Amino acid sequence: MAVNIYAVIDTNVLVSALFSIHGESSPAIVIRKIIDGTIIPLYNEEILAEYLEVLKRDKFPFRQNDIDWLINLFIEHGISLNRTSISDEDFCDKDDIVFYEVALSQKDSFLVTGNIKHFPKKPFIVTPTEMVAIINEMQETGKRILSEPKAKYGSGPQGLD
Repeated sequence: MAVNIYAVIDTNVLVSALFSIHGESSPAIVIRKIIDGTIIPLYNEEILAEYLEVLKRDKFPFRQNDIDWLINLFIEHGISLNRTSISDEDFCDKDDIVFYEVALSQKDSFLVTGNIKHFPKKPFIVTPTEMVAIINEMQETGKRILSEPKAKYGSGPQGLD
């Protein structure tokens, strides 16, 4: 069964994936799931700008070609989405708000992050390992979104169905 999942991918997942892109880490698998069309990444210009700013930091050994490839992967396989939901949640890092609000702006979307503690505790906010498990369960059972019928995932007013 083909599975398509909308997901906003936090920058820390990209960093981890680039360190292990050819391995079997969950962040690397998340990127491969974008390549194979299982995950449809959601982004906006603010998110792309953060990706570039962080990935180009001197402390990371990433090559410009790898950064460009990753950014183009999101542009080519993803959907640019304006924030249609505004959050009243408190965030310790204000830069995280855009990721949260873009996820809220698309029905049935996830926010995939390695920093769960930076976000409100919501069922649609998952780690890369949890995202891989969700994909595996959806492929095995044929269920659209896990076995949580009352879970409220990205709940924005507009959908890209």
